[in-house]
Amino acid sequence: MVVQQYRDGGGARAARALAVAGVIAVTAGCVGGGGGGGGSDGSGQRAVAAERPLDVLGRAAGVLAEAGGAEARTSMETAAGGTRVTIRGEGTYDFRTQTGRLKVVLPTDAAGADDRRPITELLAPGALYMKNRGAGVPDDKWVRIDTTALEDGNLVTGGVTDPMAAAELLRGAADVTYEGKSELAGVTVHHYRGVADLNRAARAASPQSRGALSAAAKGFSKDAVPFDAYLDEEGRLRKVRHRFSFASEGREGQEAAEVTVVSTLLLYGFGAPVTVKLPDEDDIYTGEIRQG
Repeated sequence: MVVQQYRDGGGARAARALAVAGVIAVTAGCVGGGGGGGGSDGSGQRAVAAERPLDVLGRAAGVLAEAGGAEARTSMETAAGGTRVTIRGEGTYDFRTQTGRLKVVLPTDAAGADDRRPITELLAPGALYMKNRGAGVPDDKWVRIDTTALEDGNLVTGGVTDPMAAAELLRGAADVTYEGKSELAGVTVHHYRGVADLNRAARAASPQSRGALSAAAKGFSKDAVPFDAYLDEEGRLRKVRHRFSFASEGREGQEAAEVTVVSTLLLYGFGAPVTVKLPDEDDIYTGEIRQG
């Protein structure tokens, strides 16, 4: 369901066949640059809050690349017609190589059955690999998706927003306000709230991320993506929440409904080793993927 909301075209039909977030289709029957204050934190280190919010957010992706690997937790919540469905993920990501490995857990089905195996996702520049995809794909095979061909650039398709893409979106930030300090998992963080423009973010993104974000800028009907970002004193992104909104196609005879997807990324354990081995060509499934 998630990928059905974008502008019409063959790319959307292809994406529907592959999207992990298609599990959210179970809900279909239910739907018809402000400045920042602050200064030194007393340790001699310049506090992030003392800098212009747009500067801090614009550097966030680069700071993560310097930090290297990190552990990550993700959640993606879809709300439609009063029904909420959440997909969760956990793993590691290397911001230098823009590769990662995550286990994605789908929600229980309508009957309450909880026998779904986690889907393994490998993230790489321009590509998403999935194992235990289901939909007729053999258990020992991977599905490979070209994220630059997805109309959402894999911001929501895989049930996980690529961590680097989430950070690169902040390069398109505007109308930012500094909301003050708080604590996150024992770490002091600075909270920024604003709206990211997909086109601006795509133009400013690194070469590895530009293709996917450019696809999203063309595919989404709305370029504005509200966000809340939390950065530590070193300017490292610790948590970011994006809110993607669009109109669903709806079933025949029903009006389109507003759908909101809230994607949250939590980063910790910086410096963690990350090992990602992409599948060999022989291990990639090229047959038909069942749509349901």
